[in-house]
Amino acid sequence: MLEVSVEILALLLAAAFFAGFVDSIAGGGGLIALPALLLAGATPLQALATTKVQSLFGAGTATLAYARGGHVDPSKQLLPASLSFIAACAGALLISTLPSQFIRFFLPILLIAVALYFLLQKGLDDHDRTQRMSSGAFIWLIVPLIGGYDGFLGPGTGSFFMLAFVTLMGHGILRATAHTKLLNFASNVGGLVGFSIVVTPWWVTGLCMGAAQIVGARIGASMAQRLGGRLIKPLLVATSTAMALKLIWDLL
Repeated sequence: MLEVSVEILALLLAAAFFAGFVDSIAGGGGLIALPALLLAGATPLQALATTKVQSLFGAGTATLAYARGGHVDPSKQLLPASLSFIAACAGALLISTLPSQFIRFFLPILLIAVALYFLLQKGLDDHDRTQRMSSGAFIWLIVPLIGGYDGFLGPGTGSFFMLAFVTLMGHGILRATAHTKLLNFASNVGGLVGFSIVVTPWWVTGLCMGAAQIVGARIGASMAQRLGGRLIKPLLVATSTAMALKLIWDLL
């Protein structure tokens, strides 16, 4: 049974479409979908859980699009994706028992730092650079850290994965975007599993929003592959800044 009116659902579908478009390119779709669900009357935990329902469709669609474009081989990401899933599931279970205010205070600072890095760093494009961390350390340390954060809070996960791939693994912007999507998909699934244990998502609404996410993600991933860093870099700066401002507003 539909949890909201048809009129509210139409607005949520529009929000999900735009969220899928933005998330497939630069991350930050949760900034759009989560407030929309809260305004629709969902409790905070319901909104977080339902966001995971709808966002996994967008992340999954973007993963397939980048794989078909030859920018990533998902079979080589099975281990980090598994770790991202497990960490996100644990993070979702922890959010009801651990204080999140400390993280919420520093999160806007981190997001602004992400935006400034991509805005001011010269020469960032689609070409790979020097790798600064071993693949093993990245998989076992960085991926679970970001995946766990996605289950615990969520906003900016895609941006943090992007920053990690660019700065630590030396990926070009387009390649970093492609490699981010499967890990983000896995953390969405893990977060949904964790949240489903403690709260019931709006399943019907979330699945409807997921369909809109698929359309938005397909369009966004297609544009990103055509335009590369020319599109991804400015949109990443814009979404990171917008998320930071939104979180600062919530704190105030």
